[in-house]
Amino acid sequence: MARIAGVNIPTGKRVPIALQYIHGIGNDIAHKICEAVKIEPSRRVNELSDAEVLAIRDAMDASGVDFA
Repeated sequence: MARIAGVNIPTGKRVPIALQYIHGIGNDIAHKICEAVKIEPSRRVNELSDAEVLAIRDAMDASGVDFA
């Protein structure tokens, strides 16, 4: 499992769906995060590299919203 914002997100789900497991992230924000880090919404979490997971974390941190 990937851990983002203190939440273990499920690896078998598509990235926008998995991001919604984090408190404060809905469908629109999840898709905006994917666009910001240039990740196709059809990709699954287990297909992401460590660098891509870090890019998602950085995009969330840069937004200034507390997702904890």
